[in-house]
Amino acid sequence: MNDRSLRLIGLGVRAGSVVVGTAAVRDGIKAGQVELVVLARDHGSRTEEKVARLARGKGVKIVEGPDSYELGRRLGRQVLQAVGLLDPNLASEVLDSDRAESC
Repeated sequence: MNDRSLRLIGLGVRAGSVVVGTAAVRDGIKAGQVELVVLARDHGSRTEEKVARLARGKGVKIVEGPDSYELGRRLGRQVLQAVGLLDPNLASEVLDSDRAESC
């Protein structure tokens, strides 16, 4: 995940269009509100079981972010394993930004 994507997610947190933490992301997926899930590169097996599996089952895209310490630091938290983007435009921008970097 590139720096631009992380900055966009940070803006989304401040705007209220991003949920942070495993429980909040899981609730958002269940409610059909999450458009994109960002999982820390080093996420644990419980996060895989509780968030990633649910997201896949609901057809929500998942991207890999930085490690949990960096993801948390960039979003004003200590350690963060999962982030859910609620805004479809923000999710699209993050996906496009990541694709552009990998090309």
